[in-house]
Amino acid sequence: IQTDQLQDSLQRENDEFLRNIDENMKTVLKGLVKTQVKEQVSRILPRVEESVKATLEAEASASTPSEKATKGAGGSTKRTQSRQQSASESAHAEEPVQTT
Repeated sequence: IQTDQLQDSLQRENDEFLRNIDENMKTVLKGLVKTQVKEQVSRILPRVEESVKATLEAEASASTPSEKATKGAGGSTKRTQSRQQSASESAHAEEPVQTT
């Protein structure tokens, strides 16, 4: 009976130890992934900004004077936001997150 109790006690300690190891590994991996994502965003963001700027400049130079007058300051906002989102998504797809 004492042997069974000792074995149960040791098994509980072992299980708790393994749970702690698992939690610590998950915490470390989350931190690594977060750091990698930040680094990748820092690398990708300038390219996205350049792409958006080039698109806006191309739109501005391609539109006629009457279009410029009717569009006003915020006329192409939705198209621009859509392009920004698209550029962001494609840039994100170009560089997958490495979890190792």
